[in-house]
Amino acid sequence: MALLGKGDAPAWLTGSIALWLWFTVLFANFAEALAEGRSKAQAASLKGLQKATWAKKLAAPHNFGAAFAMVESSELRKGDVILVQQGEVIACDGEVIEGIASVDESAITGESAPVIRESGGDFSSVTGGTRVLSDWIIVRATVNPGETFIDRMIAMVEGAKRRKTPNEIALTILLGAVISLPVLLALLVCLIPTTIGGLLSAIGVAGMSRLMAANVIATSGRAVEAAGDVDVLLLDKTGTITFGNRQASAFVAAAGVSQQQLAEAAWLASLADDTPEGKSIVLLAQQQFGAAASHFEGVQSESKVGRSLLADLQHGLTPAGATFVPFTAQSRMSGVNVAGRQIRKGASDAIRRYVDTLGGALGKTLQQQIDAIASRGSTPLVVAEGAQVLGVIELKDIVKPGIRERFAQLRQMGIKTVMITGDNRLTAAAIAAEAGVDDFLAEATPEAKLALIRDYQKRGQLVAMTGDGTNDAPALAQADVAVAMNSGTQAAREAANMVDLDSSPTKLIEVVEIGKQMLMTPASALLSAVIFNALIIIALIPLALKGVRYRALGAEALLKRNLL
Repeated sequence: MALLGKGDAPAWLTGSIALWLWFTVLFANFAEALAEGRSKAQAASLKGLQKATWAKKLAAPHNFGAAFAMVESSELRKGDVILVQQGEVIACDGEVIEGIASVDESAITGESAPVIRESGGDFSSVTGGTRVLSDWIIVRATVNPGETFIDRMIAMVEGAKRRKTPNEIALTILLGAVISLPVLLALLVCLIPTTIGGLLSAIGVAGMSRLMAANVIATSGRAVEAAGDVDVLLLDKTGTITFGNRQASAFVAAAGVSQQQLAEAAWLASLADDTPEGKSIVLLAQQQFGAAASHFEGVQSESKVGRSLLADLQHGLTPAGATFVPFTAQSRMSGVNVAGRQIRKGASDAIRRYVDTLGGALGKTLQQQIDAIASRGSTPLVVAEGAQVLGVIELKDIVKPGIRERFAQLRQMGIKTVMITGDNRLTAAAIAAEAGVDDFLAEATPEAKLALIRDYQKRGQLVAMTGDGTNDAPALAQADVAVAMNSGTQAAREAANMVDLDSSPTKLIEVVEIGKQMLMTPASALLSAVIFNALIIIALIPLALKGVRYRALGAEALLKRNLL
């Protein structure tokens, strides 16, 4: 009605207010549309990766030479097993259950260097749309069509604008609570908050876009904003602080045990161990005591490593069979039962408990050797046969260069860093000191990680965590900000609210910086608005001193005019 000239306010004032509001809304929508356009372009580039491919669906899993049927990728279902050979595209997300291959993941991560994917361990996860460059792998599908990693990435990018951040929700409630008269709202409350509110969505979407540029996928702006308020950062040691490819470097025998006897037992216990550590133990035993390994020709191993080694052995005993005991996060040891022998290798505390239950003991001398290895930053892996402890395998790991400086940056941001590792306290303390972290959790189990996160959260602190293994999944799900490595397992990626395509755990610093930028941008806009108001008041002081021309009006009309 006021715009039609039927109100008491002058037409020029009403028109100016209306024009101001329209331009505010127009440019706010333009800013949001611009940010969303960038997200749509990113989504379009991801959709380009969703090409229909053919897959070799195997009738018999774990059989490289089994018959297969050619099916389209859209026909594959969770649990199906496919064979992917050199030059072929992996048709679905899955886990490698047999074989080892070099895979080109540049379409997903942007990293041109190929990566190794193999069965067992935390590097068995593969992504649909990537290409096998050499060798072959057998993959078990872990998702149905429409639920792949690329599908989730597209949904995250396209849905970036749908979830409001706490700032937007608070501003919406504020604006809804003070609405009275339209023009009063425009002058006293709405003009500045509308400008800021209109930009909040654009700020959030732009933050998501900056994360995409850094090769990090986030589920929503809420996760990014929470990263800006993080108080504690939990980091897994293996693959995060260190390179994670620990290699066996020495056999340290216990008193009364020869190095050859220790190497034989370690070789046997590691035949079915497909981890880099297990393979390095087998290799070291062969290099130092090649003849000793031949005494175990008849052991039947389910692993590719075991089969290839046993095929080369010509002489020795032939036990009836062997049962391999896999490593678990709870037991923290693995081994083999063969020809009446029970051989185990694992963390020192796990082996101590194991031999204690059988009536044995670790011994002070061996404990001193374990402590000496741990104090050097290496990892001691204890080997036992029944109740007798045979000795220790020394595993060496290397701290990533530049990690100490990155942690110093986090400390300047007021973020506490905590290293999580399954190693004993001495090894953990040595690596923590070298890496420059604030604290560490040694001999960690999935339950201990979860308890630590909940303890920090009870103190009112926000916790961020990076991880890549299946054993990290419960803790990732509990953390306020959880960044999973793309090279990690499917379970870890599903539990996290962010995925780092480059698999660089230290990139969490960039995530924190982007989160802080998202938090500070609205504050800067509000400060600018306050400064603008202050300058306008100064500019209007001469007018206030001079006064405006008086016109004879009634009290009611004068009140309406002043209000409007």
